[in-house]
Amino acid sequence: VGRSRPFRGGAKGAAVASPAWVTTKTGRARLRRLLVSALGRVTGVVAGAGLAAGIAFGSEIQPDAPTAWPAPQRVVSMNLCTDQLAMLLAAPGQLKSVSHLALDRRSSVMADQAAGYAINRGAAEQVFVMRPDLVLAGTYTSRASVDLLRRLGVRVVELPPATRLTDVPEHLRIVGKALGRSARAEALVAEFEAGLAAARIHGGRKVRAAMYYPNGYTTGVGTMSDDILRATGFANISATAGVTGGGILPLERLVMAAPEVVVTSTRYPGASRSEEILTHPALVALRGQTQTALVTDADWVCGLPQILRAVQGMAAARARVDMP
Repeated sequence: VGRSRPFRGGAKGAAVASPAWVTTKTGRARLRRLLVSALGRVTGVVAGAGLAAGIAFGSEIQPDAPTAWPAPQRVVSMNLCTDQLAMLLAAPGQLKSVSHLALDRRSSVMADQAAGYAINRGAAEQVFVMRPDLVLAGTYTSRASVDLLRRLGVRVVELPPATRLTDVPEHLRIVGKALGRSARAEALVAEFEAGLAAARIHGGRKVRAAMYYPNGYTTGVGTMSDDILRATGFANISATAGVTGGGILPLERLVMAAPEVVVTSTRYPGASRSEEILTHPALVALRGQTQTALVTDADWVCGLPQILRAVQGMAAARARVDMP
């Protein structure tokens, strides 16, 4: 989960206090031992109480049980996508910390806002000392961290990756409910759905398009990228080729499929062998005969209302295909 750093606050909240020893390797090991010791005591007490009441152990402390939770006041997010959903939905002062990934402009559309929060790197010991009453995580967030926080009695709400445009309203509502901010979530849902309806392309022929990234990576059936292409009048060549989820599309197959539009990401600064395929003579020749849509990765990563920028960009690319 990476090296812990001192917790820092910003424009949207006070600094998170932490003992100096927590930021050292020895201190983190000490804190882990303390957490495990505390967990053993909590488990024993809860188990004893459960047996005395004649109930199954753990039934009273499941964090995701359908209980009427009060609005949390100390929310910590450990996942890039939940970071941004929380920043969109939380009341002032409600969100205390987001993950370090939210600061990366290459993958986060809210990097400026993220700078105003304490930053965490997803370590259970780092999150626990922030005293959260709600932790937001992804289903691929470090299982060790999530499981330990739950065993310590911390309420954790997890979100799976968004793989279709209809996931955006669903995720807004889930996080909005967890934060006690359902009205704010519904306002964002209405705005998103109106924008999506305006950007969708109905009818007409399906233009052949290929998503093509460094190392020949592409996205096929069951991905947000595929759903965006289908919503904007494209047929995804990778899906036709049988790619499910993410995978590699050999350059030869890409050229033989003869896409009319090649969608690729903006190159990162510096040199990378993985990006060399994007300047291969065969691909350069293909792009000379087709349109190229350069996209910003951050707009496509998470199921946020801001994904409308990706939809609108592809709708514009589809319109250019039919221009004389």
